[in-house]
Amino acid sequence: MAIEPGDIKRIVAPAAAVTREKMRADIARMLHEDPEEIGGEDSLIDLGLDSMRAMNLVLAWSEGGLDLEFSEFAEKPTLDGWWELVSAKQSARGG
Repeated sequence: MAIEPGDIKRIVAPAAAVTREKMRADIARMLHEDPEEIGGEDSLIDLGLDSMRAMNLVLAWSEGGLDLEFSEFAEKPTLDGWWELVSAKQSARGG
């Protein structure tokens, strides 16, 4: 009996919901800044966030099964833009 790729399910325990303030703190930690220095509409690229660090953040926030795509984050690299994506995904998931 062969296993079909569609039969494989990712088993991940749901993680605690990601909050806007957690995101701000995580971004600030990556940039070695105080969280209060990260404004909602500030360009995270202008603040020094490179793609590798951004990818690490997206991976960390997706732990527990939250389906996040890095390419969506690249479209609007601000805290407000990223929070909009994450909160929509959490709402869709029921979290």
